[in-house]
Amino acid sequence: MKFVEALSFVTDSLTQAKVPNPQADAYWLICHAANISKSEMLNRMTFDLGLTDPQRELLLTSLEQRMQRIPLQHITGTAAFRDFELSVGKGVFIPRPETEMVAQLGIDYLNGIDGPTRALDIGTGSGAIAISLARAIAKAEVFAVEASLEAAEYTARNIAALAPGIELRVGDFQDRVLDLAGSLDLLISNPPYIPLDAIPLDLEVREHDPDLALYGGQDGLDVIREIIQIGPLLLKRGGMMVLEHADGQSDAVCELLLAECFSTVQPRSDLAERLRSVSAIW
Repeated sequence: MKFVEALSFVTDSLTQAKVPNPQADAYWLICHAANISKSEMLNRMTFDLGLTDPQRELLLTSLEQRMQRIPLQHITGTAAFRDFELSVGKGVFIPRPETEMVAQLGIDYLNGIDGPTRALDIGTGSGAIAISLARAIAKAEVFAVEASLEAAEYTARNIAALAPGIELRVGDFQDRVLDLAGSLDLLISNPPYIPLDAIPLDLEVREHDPDLALYGGQDGLDVIREIIQIGPLLLKRGGMMVLEHADGQSDAVCELLLAECFSTVQPRSDLAERLRSVSAIW
């Protein structure tokens, strides 16, 4: 089977199943089955894929799973984030592109500090933000905390493979970070922020992302409140807090930070010009 034939077949099947971005997913499913990179695949567009029988079976099985709206990342076992790939699967939140910008805010801030720095990623999930910080800032001592035992298995795997200097702590963050009091230059988080009655429309999110990583109480801000309240205990004076939040929550998050006496409270836009994060100085 030639690549163009496989691409057409897989794309058409995904389109019929109403999967978003069917052609993009088709590329990744074919690469996954053929065990080659997307760049290698693009160089083979006019050639026969040369799939073995097991690879052909894997492609068909993967296609069926994706048509059932199982996330692409769960099928391939990986999620791209910045310049690296994370191991992901059932029980861990799949990192999104907008979180890359949140990580960059933290990186830019730490880059502006002379000497060693300390950073904490609360609710680290796959480890995406913490690993981004550690890989970009060699002088940073990075801590990551995750409440879910299931998610923490992926966190530990990713840290070992990508940034082994990170210290992972498992459990409720209010119990696991008190020894860091007054020592942090950066506290950063992509916390759960979806209100309990705002059920996500996407099947991939609603049925496969863990509830613990999605829902933040009645108004979506419960965990954000807890992080903001503990921030003054953990941060040095002049330290920065960076919080991702849902579209439409920016004003509320800014008010919470101001009420806790943070300064330089600044809403931040994502690539779609939506306010999706806030930074503030303690």
